[in-house]
Amino acid sequence: MTEDAMRTRVRELMPRARADLAEMVAFESVYDPTQPAPPDCARMVEWLEKAFTEAGVSDVRSHVTADGSQAVTGRVPGPPDAPTVLLYFHHDVQPPLDADAWESPAWTFTERDGRWYGRGAADCKGNIAVHLTALRAIGDELGVNVKIVGEGSEEQGSGGIEDFVPKNTELLRADAILILDSGNIEVGRPTLTTSLRGIANVVVSVETLASAMHSGMFGGAAPDALAALIAMLATLRDDAGNTTVGGLDSDQAWSGIDYPEDQFRPDATVLDGVDTIGSGSIAETVWARPAATVLGIDCPPVVGSSASVVPRARARINLRVPPGMDAKAAQDALIAHLHDVAPWHVRVSVEREAIGAPFSGSTEGPAFEAISSAMSSAYGTEVVQQGQGGSIPLCTVLQETFPEAEIMLFGVEEPRCLIHAPNESVDPTEIEHLALAEALFLRDYGSTVGH
Repeated sequence: MTEDAMRTRVRELMPRARADLAEMVAFESVYDPTQPAPPDCARMVEWLEKAFTEAGVSDVRSHVTADGSQAVTGRVPGPPDAPTVLLYFHHDVQPPLDADAWESPAWTFTERDGRWYGRGAADCKGNIAVHLTALRAIGDELGVNVKIVGEGSEEQGSGGIEDFVPKNTELLRADAILILDSGNIEVGRPTLTTSLRGIANVVVSVETLASAMHSGMFGGAAPDALAALIAMLATLRDDAGNTTVGGLDSDQAWSGIDYPEDQFRPDATVLDGVDTIGSGSIAETVWARPAATVLGIDCPPVVGSSASVVPRARARINLRVPPGMDAKAAQDALIAHLHDVAPWHVRVSVEREAIGAPFSGSTEGPAFEAISSAMSSAYGTEVVQQGQGGSIPLCTVLQETFPEAEIMLFGVEEPRCLIHAPNESVDPTEIEHLALAEALFLRDYGSTVGH
Protein backbone atom coordinates (compact mmCIF):
# COMPACT_ATOMS: atom_id res chain seq x y z
CA MET A 1 0.00 0.00 0.00
CA THR A 2 1.40 3.40 -0.96
CA GLU A 3 1.62 6.22 1.53
CA ASP A 4 -1.23 8.02 -0.24
CA ALA A 5 -3.35 4.87 -0.06
CA MET A 6 -2.55 4.51 3.64
CA ARG A 7 -3.48 8.14 4.19
CA THR A 8 -6.79 7.59 2.46
CA ARG A 9 -7.41 4.44 4.48
CA VAL A 10 -6.81 6.26 7.77
CA ARG A 11 -9.10 9.11 6.73
CA GLU A 12 -11.83 6.60 5.90
CA LEU A 13 -11.44 5.13 9.39
CA MET A 14 -11.90 8.45 11.20
CA PRO A 15 -15.69 8.05 11.67
CA ARG A 16 -14.89 4.77 13.44
CA ALA A 17 -12.29 6.57 15.57
CA ARG A 18 -14.91 9.17 16.48
CA ALA A 19 -17.36 6.46 17.49
CA ASP A 20 -14.65 4.68 19.50
CA LEU A 21 -13.82 7.83 21.40
CA ALA A 22 -17.47 8.63 22.09
CA GLU A 23 -17.88 5.20 23.68
CA MET A 24 -14.65 5.46 25.68
CA VAL A 25 -15.41 8.94 27.05
CA ALA A 26 -18.68 7.62 28.47
CA PHE A 27 -16.78 5.23 30.76
CA GLU A 28 -16.10 6.95 34.09
CA SER A 29 -12.83 5.05 34.47
CA VAL A 30 -11.35 7.00 37.39
CA TYR A 31 -9.22 4.52 39.33
CA ASP A 32 -7.99 5.21 42.86
CA PRO A 33 -6.25 2.31 44.67
CA THR A 34 -7.40 3.70 48.04
CA GLN A 35 -11.07 3.34 47.10
CA PRO A 36 -13.25 0.62 45.54
CA ALA A 37 -12.95 0.68 41.77
CA PRO A 38 -16.04 2.09 40.05
CA PRO A 39 -17.82 -0.37 37.75
CA ASP A 40 -16.80 1.62 34.67
CA CYS A 41 -13.15 0.69 35.19
CA ALA A 42 -14.07 -2.95 34.52
CA ARG A 43 -16.42 -1.95 31.69
CA MET A 44 -13.62 0.04 30.08
CA VAL A 45 -11.35 -3.02 30.19
CA GLU A 46 -14.07 -5.20 28.63
CA TRP A 47 -14.49 -2.63 25.86
CA LEU A 48 -10.74 -2.61 25.20
CA GLU A 49 -10.59 -6.39 25.00
CA LYS A 50 -13.34 -6.38 22.39
CA ALA A 51 -12.05 -3.38 20.41
CA PHE A 52 -8.46 -4.58 20.12
CA THR A 53 -9.58 -8.09 19.25
CA GLU A 54 -11.73 -6.68 16.45
CA ALA A 55 -8.72 -4.61 15.30
CA GLY A 56 -6.73 -7.82 14.73
CA VAL A 57 -4.95 -8.22 18.08
CA SER A 58 -4.88 -11.79 19.39
CA ASP A 59 -4.79 -13.12 22.93
CA VAL A 60 -6.16 -9.87 24.35
CA ARG A 61 -6.62 -10.27 28.09
CA SER A 62 -6.62 -8.36 31.33
CA HIS A 63 -4.40 -8.82 34.37
CA VAL A 64 -5.09 -7.62 37.90
CA THR A 65 -1.95 -5.76 39.03
CA ALA A 66 -0.48 -5.08 42.46
CA ASP A 67 -2.58 -1.97 43.12
CA GLY A 68 -5.81 -3.67 42.03
CA SER A 69 -6.00 -1.98 38.64
CA GLN A 70 -6.19 -3.99 35.42
CA ALA A 71 -3.56 -4.05 32.70
CA VAL A 72 -4.55 -5.09 29.17
CA THR A 73 -2.15 -7.00 26.91
CA GLY A 74 -2.25 -8.61 23.48
CA ARG A 75 -0.13 -9.32 20.42
CA VAL A 76 -0.15 -9.32 16.62
CA PRO A 77 2.37 -11.72 15.03
CA GLY A 78 4.36 -10.24 12.18
CA PRO A 79 6.86 -11.61 9.66
CA PRO A 80 9.42 -14.17 10.88
CA ASP A 81 12.47 -12.58 12.55
CA ALA A 82 10.88 -9.12 12.47
CA PRO A 83 11.51 -6.74 15.37
CA THR A 84 8.85 -6.29 18.03
CA VAL A 85 7.04 -3.05 18.85
CA LEU A 86 5.22 -2.50 22.14
CA LEU A 87 2.33 -0.02 22.01
CA TYR A 88 1.50 1.60 25.35
CA PHE A 89 -1.59 3.47 26.54
CA HIS A 90 -3.49 3.98 29.79
CA HIS A 91 -7.24 3.67 30.15
CA ASP A 92 -7.87 5.43 33.46
CA VAL A 93 -8.62 9.15 33.56
CA GLN A 94 -8.55 12.08 35.94
CA PRO A 95 -11.73 12.91 37.86
CA PRO A 96 -13.62 15.83 36.25
CA LEU A 97 -13.19 18.29 39.12
CA ASP A 98 -14.91 21.69 39.08
CA ALA A 99 -17.98 20.40 37.27
CA ASP A 100 -19.45 23.90 36.94
CA ALA A 101 -16.51 24.89 34.72
CA TRP A 102 -17.33 22.26 32.08
CA GLU A 103 -19.19 23.71 29.11
CA SER A 104 -20.55 20.27 28.24
CA PRO A 105 -20.90 17.14 30.42
CA ALA A 106 -17.52 15.61 31.17
CA TRP A 107 -18.70 12.05 30.46
CA THR A 108 -20.52 12.90 27.23
CA PHE A 109 -18.59 13.12 23.96
CA THR A 110 -19.31 16.54 22.46
CA GLU A 111 -18.10 18.11 19.22
CA ARG A 112 -17.59 21.85 19.36
CA ASP A 113 -15.62 24.23 17.13
CA GLY A 114 -13.88 21.36 15.37
CA ARG A 115 -12.66 19.68 18.58
CA TRP A 116 -13.92 16.61 20.45
CA TYR A 117 -14.64 17.21 24.15
CA GLY A 118 -14.94 14.94 27.18
CA ARG A 119 -12.85 13.67 30.07
CA GLY A 120 -10.15 11.42 28.61
CA ALA A 121 -10.75 12.64 25.05
CA ALA A 122 -7.01 13.30 24.87
CA ASP A 123 -5.48 11.77 28.02
CA CYS A 124 -5.36 8.99 27.16
CA LYS A 125 -8.37 7.67 25.27
CA GLY A 126 -7.56 9.77 22.23
CA ASN A 127 -4.28 7.90 22.07
CA ILE A 128 -6.11 4.58 22.30
CA ALA A 129 -8.07 5.71 19.23
CA VAL A 130 -4.73 6.29 17.49
CA HIS A 131 -3.57 2.72 18.20
CA LEU A 132 -6.86 1.18 17.09
CA THR A 133 -7.00 3.24 13.90
CA ALA A 134 -3.39 2.43 13.00
CA LEU A 135 -3.91 -1.28 13.55
CA ARG A 136 -7.06 -1.27 11.43
CA ALA A 137 -5.31 0.68 8.69
CA ILE A 138 -2.19 -1.48 8.47
CA GLY A 139 -4.03 -4.66 7.44
CA ASP A 140 -1.68 -7.25 5.92
CA GLU A 141 1.13 -4.68 5.47
CA LEU A 142 2.41 -5.19 9.03
CA GLY A 143 6.21 -5.37 8.99
CA VAL A 144 6.82 -6.02 12.69
CA ASN A 145 5.53 -8.02 15.62
CA VAL A 146 3.19 -5.93 17.77
CA LYS A 147 2.42 -6.12 21.47
CA ILE A 148 0.07 -3.88 23.41
CA VAL A 149 -0.04 -2.92 27.07
CA GLY A 150 -2.73 -0.75 28.59
CA GLU A 151 -2.37 0.57 32.13
CA GLY A 152 -5.25 1.09 34.54
CA SER A 153 -3.84 3.45 37.19
CA GLU A 154 -1.44 5.87 35.49
CA GLU A 155 -3.20 8.94 36.82
CA GLN A 156 -2.70 7.69 40.38
CA GLY A 157 1.00 6.87 40.17
CA SER A 158 1.44 3.68 38.08
CA GLY A 159 2.13 1.40 41.05
CA GLY A 160 0.36 -1.57 39.47
CA ILE A 161 2.07 -1.51 36.09
CA GLU A 162 5.47 -0.73 37.59
CA ASP A 163 5.20 -4.01 39.50
CA PHE A 164 3.72 -5.87 36.51
CA VAL A 165 6.40 -5.05 33.93
CA PRO A 166 9.45 -6.70 35.60
CA LYS A 167 7.37 -9.78 36.42
CA ASN A 168 6.17 -10.23 32.81
CA THR A 169 9.25 -9.50 30.73
CA GLU A 170 8.58 -12.06 27.99
CA LEU A 171 5.01 -10.87 27.62
CA LEU A 172 6.19 -7.29 27.04
CA ARG A 173 9.74 -7.53 25.68
CA ALA A 174 10.22 -5.38 22.58
CA ASP A 175 12.83 -3.69 20.42
CA ALA A 176 10.89 -0.42 20.23
CA ILE A 177 8.33 0.97 22.66
CA LEU A 178 5.87 3.66 21.60
CA ILE A 179 4.48 5.50 24.62
CA LEU A 180 1.38 7.38 23.49
CA ASP A 181 0.80 9.68 26.45
CA SER A 182 2.33 12.94 25.30
CA GLY A 183 1.65 15.51 22.62
CA ASN A 184 2.89 17.92 20.00
CA ILE A 185 4.25 21.34 20.93
CA GLU A 186 1.25 22.70 19.02
CA VAL A 187 -1.42 21.31 16.71
CA GLY A 188 0.06 20.16 13.42
CA ARG A 189 3.71 20.26 14.51
CA PRO A 190 5.01 16.70 14.95
CA THR A 191 6.93 16.43 18.21
CA LEU A 192 8.78 13.69 20.05
CA THR A 193 9.07 14.13 23.80
CA THR A 194 12.63 13.21 24.74
CA SER A 195 12.65 14.06 28.45
CA LEU A 196 10.23 13.98 31.37
CA ARG A 197 10.54 15.42 34.82
CA GLY A 198 10.12 13.00 37.69
CA ILE A 199 7.93 13.47 40.72
CA ALA A 200 8.44 13.56 44.49
CA ASN A 201 5.31 14.35 46.53
CA VAL A 202 4.96 14.96 50.25
CA VAL A 203 2.25 15.96 52.71
CA VAL A 204 3.50 18.32 55.44
CA SER A 205 1.55 18.74 58.68
CA VAL A 206 1.99 21.51 61.27
CA GLU A 207 0.62 21.43 64.83
CA THR A 208 0.82 24.19 67.42
CA LEU A 209 -2.10 23.91 69.88
CA ALA A 210 -4.16 21.17 71.47
CA SER A 211 -7.33 22.83 70.18
CA ALA A 212 -8.56 25.93 68.37
CA MET A 213 -8.49 28.96 70.67
CA HIS A 214 -10.35 32.28 70.60
CA SER A 215 -8.34 34.70 68.45
CA GLY A 216 -9.36 37.67 70.58
CA MET A 217 -8.27 36.15 73.86
CA PHE A 218 -5.17 34.31 72.66
CA GLY A 219 -4.27 35.59 69.20
CA GLY A 220 -0.94 37.35 69.03
CA ALA A 221 0.88 35.01 71.39
CA ALA A 222 -0.69 31.65 70.58
CA PRO A 223 1.19 30.17 67.60
CA ASP A 224 -1.02 29.92 64.54
CA ALA A 225 -0.44 26.64 62.67
CA LEU A 226 -1.82 28.01 59.43
CA ALA A 227 0.43 31.07 59.57
CA ALA A 228 3.40 28.80 60.23
CA LEU A 229 2.50 26.62 57.28
CA ILE A 230 2.05 29.63 55.00
CA ALA A 231 5.49 30.90 56.01
CA MET A 232 7.03 27.51 55.28
CA LEU A 233 5.37 27.21 51.87
CA ALA A 234 6.47 30.73 50.96
CA THR A 235 10.11 29.64 51.16
CA LEU A 236 9.65 27.16 48.30
CA ARG A 237 10.00 29.98 45.73
CA ASP A 238 11.95 33.22 45.55
CA ASP A 239 10.58 36.60 44.46
CA ALA A 240 11.06 35.71 40.79
CA GLY A 241 9.19 32.43 41.20
CA ASN A 242 12.19 30.11 41.01
CA THR A 243 11.95 26.97 43.13
CA THR A 244 14.26 27.34 46.12
CA VAL A 245 14.38 24.02 47.95
CA GLY A 246 17.63 23.77 49.90
CA GLY A 247 20.11 21.40 48.29
CA LEU A 248 18.45 21.36 44.84
CA ASP A 249 19.98 23.04 41.80
CA SER A 250 17.50 25.17 39.88
CA ASP A 251 19.61 26.70 37.11
CA GLN A 252 19.60 23.87 34.55
CA ALA A 253 19.61 24.78 30.84
CA TRP A 254 17.48 23.38 27.99
CA SER A 255 19.04 22.84 24.56
CA GLY A 256 16.01 21.65 22.57
CA ILE A 257 13.14 23.53 20.92
CA ASP A 258 12.14 26.83 22.50
CA TYR A 259 8.72 27.39 24.08
CA PRO A 260 7.94 31.04 23.28
CA GLU A 261 6.18 32.98 26.02
CA ASP A 262 3.51 34.21 23.61
CA GLN A 263 2.65 30.56 22.93
CA PHE A 264 2.95 29.44 26.54
CA ARG A 265 0.66 32.12 27.98
CA PRO A 266 -2.51 31.01 26.15
CA ASP A 267 -1.51 27.35 26.48
CA ALA A 268 -1.34 27.78 30.27
CA THR A 269 -4.34 30.17 30.35
CA VAL A 270 -2.24 32.85 32.08
CA LEU A 271 -4.46 35.87 32.74
CA ASP A 272 -3.70 39.20 31.07
CA GLY A 273 -1.31 41.26 33.13
CA VAL A 274 -0.11 38.32 35.24
CA ASP A 275 3.59 37.50 34.96
CA THR A 276 5.01 34.12 34.10
CA ILE A 277 7.49 33.04 36.78
CA GLY A 278 11.08 31.89 36.92
CA SER A 279 14.23 33.63 35.75
CA GLY A 280 15.05 31.18 32.93
CA SER A 281 13.33 30.57 29.61
CA ILE A 282 9.91 28.95 29.61
CA ALA A 283 11.43 25.74 28.23
CA GLU A 284 13.98 25.67 31.06
CA THR A 285 11.47 26.30 33.82
CA VAL A 286 8.90 23.73 32.68
CA TRP A 287 11.16 21.01 31.24
CA ALA A 288 14.65 21.23 32.75
CA ARG A 289 14.34 22.59 36.29
CA PRO A 290 12.69 21.45 39.53
CA ALA A 291 9.33 22.99 40.35
CA ALA A 292 7.49 22.88 43.69
CA THR A 293 3.72 23.30 43.53
CA VAL A 294 1.33 23.40 46.47
CA LEU A 295 -1.52 21.12 45.37
CA GLY A 296 -3.81 21.61 48.33
CA ILE A 297 -4.11 22.87 51.89
CA ASP A 298 -6.22 21.46 54.71
CA CYS A 299 -7.40 24.32 56.92
CA PRO A 300 -10.72 25.90 57.87
CA PRO A 301 -12.63 27.11 54.79
CA VAL A 302 -13.65 30.76 54.58
CA VAL A 303 -17.34 29.91 54.74
CA GLY A 304 -18.04 28.72 58.27
CA SER A 305 -14.69 29.79 59.72
CA SER A 306 -14.61 31.06 63.28
CA ALA A 307 -12.56 33.67 65.12
CA SER A 308 -10.05 31.09 66.29
CA VAL A 309 -6.33 30.51 66.17
CA VAL A 310 -5.83 27.46 63.94
CA PRO A 311 -4.19 24.58 65.83
CA ARG A 312 -3.19 22.40 62.91
CA ALA A 313 -2.89 22.60 59.12
CA ARG A 314 -1.34 20.56 56.35
CA ALA A 315 -0.49 20.80 52.66
CA ARG A 316 0.36 18.51 49.78
CA ILE A 317 3.43 19.55 47.82
CA ASN A 318 4.25 18.29 44.34
CA LEU A 319 7.93 18.50 43.41
CA ARG A 320 8.80 17.97 39.75
CA VAL A 321 12.32 16.57 39.33
CA PRO A 322 14.30 17.19 36.10
CA PRO A 323 16.44 14.62 34.28
CA GLY A 324 19.79 14.22 35.99
CA MET A 325 18.33 14.64 39.47
CA ASP A 326 17.53 11.69 41.75
CA ALA A 327 13.86 11.76 42.79
CA LYS A 328 14.45 10.17 46.21
CA ALA A 329 17.27 12.60 46.98
CA ALA A 330 15.04 15.48 45.88
CA GLN A 331 12.27 14.30 48.19
CA ASP A 332 14.78 14.03 51.04
CA ALA A 333 15.91 17.59 50.33
CA LEU A 334 12.32 18.86 50.34
CA ILE A 335 11.59 17.19 53.67
CA ALA A 336 14.78 18.58 55.23
CA HIS A 337 13.93 22.04 53.86
CA LEU A 338 10.46 22.01 55.43
CA HIS A 339 11.87 21.08 58.82
CA ASP A 340 14.59 23.71 58.55
CA VAL A 341 12.27 26.61 57.72
CA ALA A 342 9.53 25.83 60.26
CA PRO A 343 9.13 28.83 62.63
CA TRP A 344 8.50 28.95 66.38
CA HIS A 345 9.53 25.32 66.98
CA VAL A 346 6.15 24.16 65.67
CA ARG A 347 5.63 20.43 65.41
CA VAL A 348 6.24 19.32 61.84
CA SER A 349 5.65 15.89 60.36
CA VAL A 350 6.09 14.97 56.71
CA GLU A 351 4.51 12.01 54.95
CA ARG A 352 6.23 10.70 51.84
CA GLU A 353 4.02 10.09 48.84
CA ALA A 354 4.65 9.17 45.21
CA ILE A 355 8.17 9.10 43.78
CA GLY A 356 8.83 8.80 40.06
CA ALA A 357 12.22 9.04 38.41
CA PRO A 358 12.84 11.54 35.59
CA PHE A 359 13.30 10.08 32.13
CA SER A 360 15.33 10.69 28.98
CA GLY A 361 14.06 8.93 25.86
CA SER A 362 15.74 7.73 22.69
CA THR A 363 17.19 10.32 20.35
CA GLU A 364 18.90 7.97 17.92
CA GLY A 365 18.64 4.45 16.54
CA PRO A 366 16.61 2.72 13.81
CA ALA A 367 13.27 2.99 15.62
CA PHE A 368 13.83 6.66 16.42
CA GLU A 369 14.72 7.35 12.79
CA ALA A 370 11.72 5.34 11.55
CA ILE A 371 9.18 7.08 13.78
CA SER A 372 10.70 10.48 12.99
CA SER A 373 10.38 9.75 9.27
CA ALA A 374 6.81 8.45 9.67
CA MET A 375 5.68 11.48 11.66
CA SER A 376 7.33 13.87 9.21
CA SER A 377 5.58 12.14 6.31
CA ALA A 378 2.21 12.14 8.08
CA TYR A 379 2.36 15.83 8.95
CA GLY A 380 4.33 17.10 5.97
CA THR A 381 6.91 18.85 8.14
CA GLU A 382 10.00 17.91 10.14
CA VAL A 383 9.78 16.47 13.64
CA VAL A 384 10.99 18.58 16.58
CA GLN A 385 11.97 17.46 20.07
CA GLN A 386 10.65 18.81 23.35
CA GLY A 387 10.71 18.05 27.04
CA GLN A 388 7.67 17.70 29.24
CA GLY A 389 7.14 18.81 32.79
CA GLY A 390 4.85 15.87 33.56
CA SER A 391 5.87 12.45 34.80
CA ILE A 392 5.30 8.93 33.47
CA PRO A 393 6.97 6.65 36.04
CA LEU A 394 6.48 3.62 33.80
CA CYS A 395 8.98 5.01 31.29
CA THR A 396 11.86 4.54 33.71
CA VAL A 397 10.67 1.04 34.64
CA LEU A 398 10.55 0.07 30.96
CA GLN A 399 13.99 1.57 30.40
CA GLU A 400 15.44 -0.38 33.32
CA THR A 401 13.67 -3.63 32.39
CA PHE A 402 14.43 -3.45 28.66
CA PRO A 403 17.67 -1.43 28.43
CA GLU A 404 18.21 -2.30 24.76
CA ALA A 405 14.79 -1.05 23.67
CA GLU A 406 14.29 2.33 22.01
CA ILE A 407 11.55 4.27 23.79
CA MET A 408 9.70 7.09 22.03
CA LEU A 409 6.99 9.34 23.48
CA PHE A 410 4.37 11.18 21.46
CA GLY A 411 0.61 11.47 21.25
CA VAL A 412 -2.44 13.67 20.80
CA GLU A 413 -2.07 15.72 24.01
CA GLU A 414 -1.03 19.13 22.63
CA PRO A 415 -1.49 22.13 24.97
CA ARG A 416 -4.98 23.10 23.85
CA CYS A 417 -6.24 19.70 25.04
CA LEU A 418 -6.31 20.98 28.64
CA ILE A 419 -5.62 17.53 30.05
CA HIS A 420 -6.50 17.18 33.76
CA ALA A 421 -8.52 20.42 33.52
CA PRO A 422 -12.17 21.20 32.76
CA ASN A 423 -13.17 21.08 29.09
CA GLU A 424 -10.55 18.54 28.03
CA SER A 425 -10.62 18.04 24.29
CA VAL A 426 -8.71 16.64 21.35
CA ASP A 427 -8.18 17.91 17.83
CA PRO A 428 -9.31 15.04 15.56
CA THR A 429 -6.62 15.90 13.02
CA GLU A 430 -4.04 14.88 15.62
CA ILE A 431 -5.64 11.44 15.90
CA GLU A 432 -5.66 11.14 12.12
CA HIS A 433 -2.08 12.25 11.57
CA LEU A 434 -0.65 10.14 14.39
CA ALA A 435 -2.62 7.07 13.34
CA LEU A 436 -1.10 7.45 9.88
CA ALA A 437 2.38 7.93 11.37
CA GLU A 438 2.02 4.83 13.55
CA ALA A 439 0.72 2.77 10.64
CA LEU A 440 3.66 3.86 8.47
CA PHE A 441 6.05 2.99 11.31
CA LEU A 442 4.51 -0.46 11.79
CA ARG A 443 4.85 -1.02 8.05
CA ASP A 444 8.40 0.25 7.57
CA TYR A 445 10.39 -0.14 10.81
CA GLY A 446 11.06 -3.85 10.25
CA SER A 447 12.87 -3.16 7.00
CA THR A 448 15.36 -0.83 8.76
CA VAL A 449 16.73 -3.33 11.30
CA GLY A 450 18.07 -6.84 10.88
CA HIS A 451 17.07 -9.70 13.18
